[in-house]
Amino acid sequence: MDFVLKPVFGMLNFLFVSLSICLILAENNRNCDDPLVPTSPQTSFNSSSQLSDSHSPGFAKLNRRDGAGGWSPLDSNKYQWLEIDLGERTEIAGVATQGRYGSSDWVTSYLLMFSDTGRNWKQYRQEESIWAFSGNTNADSVVQYKLQQHVIARFLRFVPLDWNANGRIGMRVEIYGCLYKSDVAGFDGSSSLLYRFSQKSIQTIRDAISMKFKTMQNTGVILHGEGQHGDYITLELHKGKLFLHINLDSAKALSSDSHALVTLGSLLDDQHWHSVLIERVNKHINFNAFFVLWLGNFIGRANGNVDVWDLKPWIY
Repeated sequence: MDFVLKPVFGMLNFLFVSLSICLILAENNRNCDDPLVPTSPQTSFNSSSQLSDSHSPGFAKLNRRDGAGGWSPLDSNKYQWLEIDLGERTEIAGVATQGRYGSSDWVTSYLLMFSDTGRNWKQYRQEESIWAFSGNTNADSVVQYKLQQHVIARFLRFVPLDWNANGRIGMRVEIYGCLYKSDVAGFDGSSSLLYRFSQKSIQTIRDAISMKFKTMQNTGVILHGEGQHGDYITLELHKGKLFLHINLDSAKALSSDSHALVTLGSLLDDQHWHSVLIERVNKHINFNAFFVLWLGNFIGRANGNVDVWDLKPWIY
């Protein structure tokens, strides 16, 4: 991939952007499956409760037999959780679970939740719904999952839903992924950042774009990408408000008077960092904007007749 500076229409003056683009393709050769838990200290683990000191969350590492052989909460109910602090924002690509060693304690289904702060949490979703993972059937076998959509987060929680009827909640876990890196770029109104992909063309059914931006200008284009058949995505700031335009498989070209799919926020030209997350699965769009206060979460459908997003191999 290449990063190229070149002029582009309507770019904001004095805009700073920290951008991450994750396009889920049919084939992805990137290696992002390193085990992350083995190097995590016990202080990185937290839980809703623990049965005893030997059942503490710090003993919940996969294939380890320390302490009582894993984590178990004081009470086995659906209000319990096991949390791992990865230390910094990480791209999470998969998870694995075991029961507590030498016991009848294991979890048969669970949810995943993730957070950047450890305070505001989101539930992992797949196929447009909150996803429940099937867990273990004994204490020793490892059940591993690759996430269809990678998660960018610092904190991950395992939330047990069901467990062995003849035992308690008991877990040992692993998280697979890689270090997440983002760059901050500054723009003076006469330049842009061109993100060039290695493929000649890109057709995706699932995408995620996350970014932080700050500016003192109230109008201008933050991000723009387009295809050969009228497909496009544009995120712009207009009079201090965010406007998101997305189109799939339409001959209608982007114009200054085209209707925005969604508008969020106000007074965003305050030179403070504001976070934006845009997720698409087929035609379904999830648009989250986080400012000093959380201002909006939009779920809608993009224009067009097909579910595939056909973009040229670069985004401004």
